[in-house]
Amino acid sequence: MRVDLNSDLGEGFGPWRMGDDAAMLAIVTSANVACGFHAGDPGIMVATAREARARGVALGAHPGFRDLEGFGRRVIPQSPSEIEEAVAYQIGALQACAALAGHRVSYVKAHGALANLANVEDNVAAAIARAVRAVDPRLVLMVMPSLPAERAALDLGLAVAREVYADRAYAEDGRLSPRAEPGAVIHDAQAAAARTVRMLEEGAVETLAGRRIPVAIDTVCVHGDNPAAIAMARAVRAGLEAAGHTLAPFTA
Repeated sequence: MRVDLNSDLGEGFGPWRMGDDAAMLAIVTSANVACGFHAGDPGIMVATAREARARGVALGAHPGFRDLEGFGRRVIPQSPSEIEEAVAYQIGALQACAALAGHRVSYVKAHGALANLANVEDNVAAAIARAVRAVDPRLVLMVMPSLPAERAALDLGLAVAREVYADRAYAEDGRLSPRAEPGAVIHDAQAAAARTVRMLEEGAVETLAGRRIPVAIDTVCVHGDNPAAIAMARAVRAGLEAAGHTLAPFTA
């Protein structure tokens, strides 16, 4: 009955900000912080880490493709070794910023197109896992369950946190439905909350066609990059607590 609630935060750049990170950090228990490639910069990383520490929120690196213009949602052709180097670089950047803020990075979650690619291509999944292990084998890798990213992490001896999404729909293969497809993004906060509780109670994700795919669940993601994110996160947290779940970080 214990579960983590995470969100992608620190996704601004310079004077531009996306989402209300301060409000979200009062709701979630883990923060996936952009590391400068798809969003984020040193000032934002330090400030987000400092606020997360003050709130008792666990801190995770959220590396993606180097794609500020496309917010990391476009695949940038790279070799596995280039992906490995880029992920290691980004984890290290957040570790340094977290140290300045008196916090520490305890896990890693790939972002956007990089994460989606790792759920399809074994060599990409392995590159991310190798980077995490090289930087610090104690880091937990947050993954979608029963897909290549999880298998790659376990093959290298990494601990994993298996994630489901409160506000995203699933395709029949257990992966996320592409954002361009109708119904892929869930906007109704109460519907998302009820669906999240069902997923945890059933130990399964729900596909767009209504099929249940059994999975292990350690953490629930609510995206922070839209105007309704705070209402969504509050509704999901309230729904989980009403169902008897205790919200706490999956890492110490």
